Amino acid sequence: MQIENLISVDVFCTNHNIEISFVRSLQKMGMIEIATIKETEFIEVNQLQQLEKIIRFHYELDINLEGIETITHLLQKVNSMQNEISALKNKLRLYDENE
Repeated sequence: MQIENLISVDVFCTNHNIEISFVRSLQKMGMIEIATIKETEFIEVNQLQQLEKIIRFHYELDINLEGIETITHLLQKVNSMQNEISALKNKLRLYDENE
């Protein structure tokens, strides 16, 4: 894990004006991962988009953590199904071209 791909939880929370306990709650629920290096907590940069989406759900739409967990699970499922549909469409095109 490279340090340039990490952002401090303290810095992130300060910039987004949220409580550190909120981010820790997300970690406990398994919605994000927090790395600890020399007693400092970090979030990987590739998780920032997901974390910011969760923050909007909670603070702007007033959705509780259980609701957010359900929503993110369903969104991941929809995304997976869309990828599968695209792959199947590509296979169908291949068969259509061969006929």
